[in-house]
Amino acid sequence: MTQLHEFIKSLPKAELHLHIEGSLEPEQMFEMARRNGIALPYSTVDDIRTAYAFGNLQEFLDLYYAGMSVLQTRQDFYDLTYAYLQRIHADNCRHVEIFFDAQAHTERGIAFADVIEGILNALEQGEADFGITSHLILSFLRHLSEEDAFKTLEQAEPYYDRLLGVGLDSSEMGHPPSKFERVFAKSNALGLKLFAHAGEEGPPIYVYEALDILKVDRIDHGNRSLEDDALVNRLVSEGMTLTVCPLSNLKLCVVDDLKNHPLKTMLDLGLAVTVNSDDPSYFGGYINDNYIRIADALDLSKDDIVKLVKNGFDGAYMSDARKCEVMEELKIRSCTT
Repeated sequence: MTQLHEFIKSLPKAELHLHIEGSLEPEQMFEMARRNGIALPYSTVDDIRTAYAFGNLQEFLDLYYAGMSVLQTRQDFYDLTYAYLQRIHADNCRHVEIFFDAQAHTERGIAFADVIEGILNALEQGEADFGITSHLILSFLRHLSEEDAFKTLEQAEPYYDRLLGVGLDSSEMGHPPSKFERVFAKSNALGLKLFAHAGEEGPPIYVYEALDILKVDRIDHGNRSLEDDALVNRLVSEGMTLTVCPLSNLKLCVVDDLKNHPLKTMLDLGLAVTVNSDDPSYFGGYINDNYIRIADALDLSKDDIVKLVKNGFDGAYMSDARKCEVMEELKIRSCTT
């Protein structure tokens, strides 16, 4: 264990790009399948991990949606979320903003209330047990229609005051942000924050659409923004947070090697880039793993690491008091470690 690794582990962190269904570990998948009477096409945990050798976003999504079939009850969603919080507590994560894919569950006949209340109850318990503050973001699946997104937004009505905002995820190519202009406008009118995956596999124009048509508050991924200098300048001037996910980018072949990852370039250009785990069970690492692997690959300095962590807190929706508290902890640990 290097000194830099220990330094990374010691720092408080925020995670802003996490799909809760993507934290479903193989052991947990087997346990939920057993208690819910679901037959899996795998015999062992190793069989599942072997299946994780996908080559692109769509291959991953096919496995991702198949895996979540074991999530059936409110208790399942509680257990899934609480296990994730236990794991990131060990990584010194202090705040999380979690996406959930309601449509992937309701289309299987799972009640919306069971999904969201299981997650919310676990988030509340996680704050009591671990001191991790949190927000929940309702994601729309972009391979489905905007009409389906409107139906999901309507189902969420009893929980508007417990949601931070709405997001846009799933298959990016062929499903531009503009496809969801009306439902994002409606969400904005309801007072919800707006987030969208853009510029991971999709071109820079998708980032422009997220900014200008959806009017998002944060860009998830955004790697391909670097292909457009004017877009980079705009993102810097607007202080737009980008929630980058290094191990996800590697696993989905967005980059062929972490040594070629654009994160250091993004940081040096002044972009408000952050480090996150995306779908940690599938992509091989939680938040500390992402920090450590990318720091090693790009030879990041302690100052680089502190800047990335600070960007995470700056981009988070935390109370002023909570933000001051974690920033002071970051200051102390970065000076004494």
